[in-house]
Amino acid sequence: MKRIVLLLAATALLSACGLRPLYSGGSTGPVAQALANVEVAPIEGKAGWLVRNALQDRLIHGGSGPHYRLVVKLDDSIEGFGVRADDAITRERRTLRARYQLVDEATGTQMVDASAGSDAGIDVTSSEYATIAAEDTALERLSQTIADQIISRLALFAVENQKAIQAASTREGQ
Repeated sequence: MKRIVLLLAATALLSACGLRPLYSGGSTGPVAQALANVEVAPIEGKAGWLVRNALQDRLIHGGSGPHYRLVVKLDDSIEGFGVRADDAITRERRTLRARYQLVDEATGTQMVDASAGSDAGIDVTSSEYATIAAEDTALERLSQTIADQIISRLALFAVENQKAIQAASTREGQ
């Protein structure tokens, strides 16, 4: 009995603080509808190909057509920072940064202008093949992380946009 009371109290506290699921409404919710109408512009380079594919995997398909265009520019760099006494590099940092804009196709208005980024450490070994493989693996992981960050920001935009639309319709109805 005490557990049920505690569970109900916790539920009441969480709902009172205004927490709501980001993807509420499932495939008909505002986030799903907004993400279904995003077209990802081509992105240059290998990193661009990986990020674009990761974004497309996360976007919900089946909207009424692209209402938004996502434009992404990447900066990919590898920097050596672990150095032995013989000046050989033992550690690298791969950094992937993205600057992205969400543009309304109908008006050309920039709806979101933000950036995302992450980095990964890479051990440099005596095998050049192993080091290159580690750099490629790091790029694949970073691409996934960048795509997650971008999709999260677009989901927040969709929720904020929906709130603004509801507030405007409430004002008009008064």
